[in-house]
Amino acid sequence: MFYTYILLSLKDKHYYTGSTNNLRKRFSEHTNNKVYSTKGRGPLKLIYYEACLNEQDARQREKYLKSGMGKRYLRNRLKRFLALTG
Repeated sequence: MFYTYILLSLKDKHYYTGSTNNLRKRFSEHTNNKVYSTKGRGPLKLIYYEACLNEQDARQREKYLKSGMGKRYLRNRLKRFLALTG
């Protein structure tokens, strides 16, 4: 399986979108400051992920979720969660 995921930085309230074939390992890398994009932005919270059967689909989904339409989709999909986090 391949995963597309969204992390929330509890420090600066920004989001990070990525994809991987090992979600647990990748999340561990993020939380241990081994990923340049999220280094120093912890603590991080995994707030959303999707599973795909192949890498191309996961990467395409990541690209979509980073687009304007994808961000709108996520705001709608995570409406209750976002309301709780302010």
